[in-house]
Amino acid sequence: MPNPPLAPPTAQRRPFTHSEHDVTRPDPYHWLGGDDPAVIAHLVAERAFYDASTVHLGSLGSTLKAEMLARLPSDDESARWDRSRFTYWTRHPVNSDYAELWRLNHDSEAGSTTEFESSSLFFDVNAEDQGTGYLDLGVTALSPDEDLLAYSVDLAGDEVFELRFRDLRTGEDLPDRVARSYYGGAWSADSRDYYYTVHDEAYRPHLLFRHRMGTDAADDVLVLAEPDPRFELDLRATRSGDVVLISSESRSTSEVWVLDAHDAQASPRSVGGRRHGVMYDVEHVRGPEGGRLLVVTNDGAVEFRLMTAPVPGEGGQDHTSWTEARPEHPDERLLRAEAFAGAVVLSYRADGQHRLRIVGHDDLAGDGVVVASDAVVGCLDLATNELYDAAAVTVSDSTYLRPTVWSSVDLASGAATEVHRGEAPGHDPGAYVLERRSFPAPDGTAVPTVLVRHGDTPLDGSAPALVYAYGAYESVDEPEWDPGLPSLLDRGVVYVHALIRGGGEGGRRWWLDGSMATKQHTFDDLAAVADGLAREGVVDGERIATRGLSAGGLLQGAVFSQRPDRWRAVVAEVPFVDVVTTMFDADTPLTVNEWEEWGDPRIREQFDWLLAYSPYDNLPPAGTRPDLLVTGAVHDPRVMVREPAKWVAALRHSDPQWSPRLVFRCETSAGAHVGPSGRIGHLAYEAEVYAWILDRLGVEA
Repeated sequence: MPNPPLAPPTAQRRPFTHSEHDVTRPDPYHWLGGDDPAVIAHLVAERAFYDASTVHLGSLGSTLKAEMLARLPSDDESARWDRSRFTYWTRHPVNSDYAELWRLNHDSEAGSTTEFESSSLFFDVNAEDQGTGYLDLGVTALSPDEDLLAYSVDLAGDEVFELRFRDLRTGEDLPDRVARSYYGGAWSADSRDYYYTVHDEAYRPHLLFRHRMGTDAADDVLVLAEPDPRFELDLRATRSGDVVLISSESRSTSEVWVLDAHDAQASPRSVGGRRHGVMYDVEHVRGPEGGRLLVVTNDGAVEFRLMTAPVPGEGGQDHTSWTEARPEHPDERLLRAEAFAGAVVLSYRADGQHRLRIVGHDDLAGDGVVVASDAVVGCLDLATNELYDAAAVTVSDSTYLRPTVWSSVDLASGAATEVHRGEAPGHDPGAYVLERRSFPAPDGTAVPTVLVRHGDTPLDGSAPALVYAYGAYESVDEPEWDPGLPSLLDRGVVYVHALIRGGGEGGRRWWLDGSMATKQHTFDDLAAVADGLAREGVVDGERIATRGLSAGGLLQGAVFSQRPDRWRAVVAEVPFVDVVTTMFDADTPLTVNEWEEWGDPRIREQFDWLLAYSPYDNLPPAGTRPDLLVTGAVHDPRVMVREPAKWVAALRHSDPQWSPRLVFRCETSAGAHVGPSGRIGHLAYEAEVYAWILDRLGVEA
């Protein structure tokens, strides 16, 4: 990396010490978490240093961005889905950042003779861009009568959404507005009321309100409040349209209530109460006396099982009303049950891949029909399906090497018919190779890994590699098409997706073996994959880069400290790196809820877990460090910008000679946890990051 014209910024060191459990932790950069004007000044200086240090990559970044944009079709449409009056789809016009929402009137009384005459653009997300530099939608929810659209807008990246309502008959927004709302929402059956959540200053959605259309938001009715700071509220409509489902969930426990969608005055009724360590999700099935419920739960089943339950009456019910319908299959992680009039579709994970199983209402324990991806490594999932009485469902099949393919699957026979295929102009999926491998972790556990490369790139130890991983929350980064990835592969880089413990690729047990007391397994797994790639002569062991975001950024910080010798370059995006301090601060967003993911430092044993790997508290030795790119955003509510800022400052101070090889790309104005908003904005960001990685790997552009 050429020497930049600027010297790296130096943050002032101010005495501050934490003392917990008779352990003293100096924190000279504690002030970077305050509101001193010097904080922003320092972040601006860091951004200026980043810009100066990467100016030589401008041409490569522009080339990469142009390649990525060229893989976007001129008219990018989704598969279509039906509701009672209209058929819907999304469309991305060429060079647009955001989608358009379209619909086709399929009422024969419309009198139209062509699809064009009956089709209409009813919501253009691009039109909501107010030039703030950021735009995101929290919800877009059509009313049951399809005349109203509830939508919420964030214009800063701080995940505070203003809730609005549009009359689709006139195209105009109604006066009804709610200044602060969060994700999740549902309409009443008569389209007169809308339910939504509100989050507190710690970003915990803890209140659920009902808004009556045409009234002042100040008069909205509080339907449910969650007082326990470990739990977060969410809600959703059901396909049946008869009930609204409300959930409150911590990392280990959940409770679900049903709300009668036909009665605005109804109170929530618990489906099974709340028991520590028991999680469950619910789906509604139409039938006599209000129908019944399908319950997917880990009650007595690590990988979850399927139960049935009555719709609760007044006062709710507990779990003793449940009856097992499908026992646990230890080699399958049961994820969801989706009810349709003619069948139930079970989403599950087996052999590392997401699949669907169609079973009859009267044979929930049966083998049914399995629908899986056609790709070597793929994800087959339900697409948008809103009609309860549908005879067929639309599924999406995604993988790394081609855009998504949508098919219609008959619920009776399982027969699939392709209905839509995404496009990528100039891209030849056949030019690339996808394969699975595994590498042993220090404890002998086989860590599954996906390798993606150009067909001309040999696996003989000569090619550089970029390893990506996440490893937390039982979350899974499913294989999906990324129009930027071929630009990396075409330059001879092997892309490696490490499916490490802490994620959900191997089911619930895979997460349990990479969280809390076993969190170190997550970090060991990533290093083991890189070591295996080098040891077996698959890639050039001297040219391995690694990348991860958020909890994946913590992962990067940990392996940066624990194995600095292993990496040529590390990309830590919005990294959660000041682990101990953050987990002590109950006022920091997400902290209390995540004591059951990482540990509660108020407990000495768990404090020791966290302190052992917290990157800010465990800096690597000077003189051994790889190049490092760090990102952050001042409006990020998930990882406070103080975390990467403090870590960067400490790393610079502890190794001044290496410091110029560390760059901190900080968004000091609008910007979010996952980077810039919009399709084009995101690809431009990816081009920046890829340019830096290619430069660090010594790849000829």
